[in-house]
Amino acid sequence: MEWNYYNTFITVAADCPAEFGIVPPGRKSGPTKPGIEYELLANHPYTYTQEEVLYQTYIRHKQIPEEEAAAKDAELREAFYLKPQPCLRASMLPKKYGWGLHFDEKGRIALVAKESAEYQHYAGGAPEVKVLAAMRNSRKG
Repeated sequence: MEWNYYNTFITVAADCPAEFGIVPPGRKSGPTKPGIEYELLANHPYTYTQEEVLYQTYIRHKQIPEEEAAAKDAELREAFYLKPQPCLRASMLPKKYGWGLHFDEKGRIALVAKESAEYQHYAGGAPEVKVLAAMRNSRKG
């Protein structure tokens, strides 16, 4: 199954409350999905595709130990991909925390802070990328 974007920029949602890119807060009970996505993308720009970010977020959020995830990789991936998964346009990074997502020609992703010149370049209609908006937080307006 192919779930990746190529040469695409996802802008923050029209109703995103963040004025600039902020790190998603953690919580005591374990990692949050936006926190895991942020960690993967901030620490490894242009390394992961959407498919891999979604899967790695699933593994880490479920707190499956690395050894178990490696040993049962095919089984876990099959179970994960059987269920419909929301794309990163529905992620809290562009919906709530002020991060645009740039996908390169190989589908690998980097975070782009809302307040950056790079964000303005991509969001302003850079000819090399297709621009998509993140999904809104509410259905109103």
